[in-house]
Amino acid sequence: MESRQGPGQDHRVRTERHDMKFVPHNYQQYCINRMITDPVLGLFLDMGLGKTVITLTAVNDLRFNRFAVRKVLVIAPKKVAEDTWTRESQKWDHLKMLRVIPVLGSIKQRIRAINTPGDIWVLSRDNVSWLVDYYKNDWPFDMVIIDELSSFKSNKAKRFRKLKSVRSHIHRIVGLTGTPTPNGLEDLWAQIYLLDEGERLGKTLTGYRDNYFTPGARNGNVIYEYNPRTWADEEINERIKDICISMKAEDYLELPERIDNVRHIKLPDKAKKQYEELEKTMIADIDGETIDVTSAAALSNKLLQLCNGAVYDADGIYHEVHDEKIEALKEIIDANAGKGILVFYNFKHDKARIQKALKKSKLRIGELKNPDSITAWNNGQMDILLAHPASAAYGLNLQAGGHIIVWFGLNWSLELYQQANARLYRQGQKENVVIHHLVTAGGYDENVMDALEAKEVTQDSFLDALKARIKSVKGENDGKD
Repeated sequence: MESRQGPGQDHRVRTERHDMKFVPHNYQQYCINRMITDPVLGLFLDMGLGKTVITLTAVNDLRFNRFAVRKVLVIAPKKVAEDTWTRESQKWDHLKMLRVIPVLGSIKQRIRAINTPGDIWVLSRDNVSWLVDYYKNDWPFDMVIIDELSSFKSNKAKRFRKLKSVRSHIHRIVGLTGTPTPNGLEDLWAQIYLLDEGERLGKTLTGYRDNYFTPGARNGNVIYEYNPRTWADEEINERIKDICISMKAEDYLELPERIDNVRHIKLPDKAKKQYEELEKTMIADIDGETIDVTSAAALSNKLLQLCNGAVYDADGIYHEVHDEKIEALKEIIDANAGKGILVFYNFKHDKARIQKALKKSKLRIGELKNPDSITAWNNGQMDILLAHPASAAYGLNLQAGGHIIVWFGLNWSLELYQQANARLYRQGQKENVVIHHLVTAGGYDENVMDALEAKEVTQDSFLDALKARIKSVKGENDGKD
């Protein structure tokens, strides 16, 4: 497929058109139909259900068959904007007329891209403010698709405020995400506001809180958290169900089994003493270096580092405290000889220590950095793939390279956790997926594990209540809803 951008647009993703025939599953056809008929739609689609091809198929119909849209804007995470939408549009034969223009690079390159003739312009979410300011009152996009709607969950974020300011100029809007409530029901307000301008959950976050929540922890007049009322999720679901569809992968795909394993790591006595000292006094002596912290957030960070086996000093130099997680990782590798293992780390010193520990082995160790590393992994040319969950969050298909995940260190983001696991546990995976969590017994990463599980329960109950009631969705691909 020829490039439709001007000279110097080397960020344009060029892939060969494969001309594959798209035969939608029933649930996919249902979503396509809803996107065509409904000007406002929240598609809470689990990872691996094909949200990109669903959306492109609907846009293609709206653009060329019904003449209902002229210019479509996709707002996506940077990695997805760079690759996924272009690649998908070139993959399927029914989309061959769609011109997809990535809006990336310098200001000059972005201006050239948005002025290039096309049908869909794909913008990194980091550039939303720039785009709104560029057009001011002359907003040209009659349809907007927000890929990962949950990244607009904060009403204080500049990208939310800017998009809100042009919402009245947008005739059709679609919000795509698999994790609409990564931290609880409070996250919903801003996302639903962008869809319906406050019609269902209220015009303000304050009003939403007053209606559905009670104040929780506070300091004087400052309220730090809000707890949903017992009936809140049911009432909220009832209010938004006409514009939101929710589907979970396990309900619609014949996926292999997912096995979650928590491996408790026992700290050596010396490391345990250092950990407890830091936890109690916020000061610890590590290798003759005084490690101190000044806030609860910093303490949380340091304790997680210690759980993993090393800690940074004030100069950014890390000091090893124990190698228990390293040894546990080696045991998992030995027990799965010949199988690709995807290892998620949290801190840079985790990666450095793992690489050092495995250096003398004959294992082929790679790092998730670019398309070449993805290709090598999927082609079976790597035994170990090291990745930070933030770099594996969106749009990456890694299921061909293995079926084993090891969480060397956890972080607090449910969204990153779920998205990272979905790199292997998704459509196309042939093996049961085993997810190992290395968790320090009595350590702070136990709290993180518990919190992730608790948040997941909240989100699952919300999503379950919104599930689309579609007859025969598990039937044959007859192309009908």
